[in-house]
Amino acid sequence: MSPVARRPRVVAGNWKMHKTGAEGAALAHELVALLGARPPCAVIVCPPFPALEAVRAALQGSAIGLGAQNLHAEPRGAFTGEVSGPMLAAAGCRYVIVGHSERRHGMGEDDALVARKLRAARRDGLTPIVCAGETLSERDQGLTADVLVRQIRAAYEGLSPAEAQETLIAYEPVWAIGTGRVATPEQARDAHRIIRATLERVVGPGGGAAACVLYGGSVNAENAPRLFAEPEIDGALVGGASLEAASFFRIVAAAAAVV
Repeated sequence: MSPVARRPRVVAGNWKMHKTGAEGAALAHELVALLGARPPCAVIVCPPFPALEAVRAALQGSAIGLGAQNLHAEPRGAFTGEVSGPMLAAAGCRYVIVGHSERRHGMGEDDALVARKLRAARRDGLTPIVCAGETLSERDQGLTADVLVRQIRAAYEGLSPAEAQETLIAYEPVWAIGTGRVATPEQARDAHRIIRATLERVVGPGGGAAACVLYGGSVNAENAPRLFAEPEIDGALVGGASLEAASFFRIVAAAAAVV
C-alpha cells in the first residue's frame, strides 16, 4: 500500500447498556467541560437509545459527535423493538456502530446482516463504525486472518474506495472485550494490516491505506498510549473506560498526542 497523509484520530465511546438520560447528560456535560468545544481529535459518544435526546442536548455547541449502538437495515416497517437510521438521524446522531461482537455473537447477527446495516447507515446519512474481530478460539486456532478477511470482505464488497473511506472500522478481538485482556500493540498492528490489505483487494487501490481503523477491547488510559504509538492504529472504540469522564479524557489526550 502506498503511504498516505496521517489519517484522522478518532476516539469513540460505546456506553453499551449503561446510563439513563439524566446520567448520560451529566457525563456528556463533564466531557464538554474537560474537552472544550473543540476536542483535540474527533470524539464520539454512543449512548443507549433512551439517552440519545438528553445527551444530544448536553453536547449542543460542542464538536463531540453523537452516535448510536445499532440500527435496523430497513428505514421503517413492522419491526417491533427496532430503531431505524432515519430515526437516529432525527435524534441528532451522525454515527452508528454496526456489527459489534456482542450483537454478532449474542444476537445472532451474521456477516450478511452486518453488510446490510452498513449500507443502511450510509443510505440514511450516518457514518457506520463497522466492527470486526475474532474469538479466542479462532485466534488459538490461527484463524484470525481468515475471520477478518471474511468479515471485511462481506461488509465492503461492492463499495468504492471513496465510499469505504466514509466509514470507520473497529478491530475488536472478542477475547479482549470486557475481559481486561488487551491485544498487544503488535497483535493489534498485525490485525489492522490484515484489514487494510483486505480493503485494498475488495474496494480497490487506496481503500486500505486511507481507512480509519480503530482498536477496541479493554482500552483504558494506561494502555492507550502504547496502542496509539502504532502507526496502523488510528484511535479507539472504548467500552467501560468511556463511562467515566476523566478516564475517557485521558484516552482522547493520548490519541491526540501522537503525531
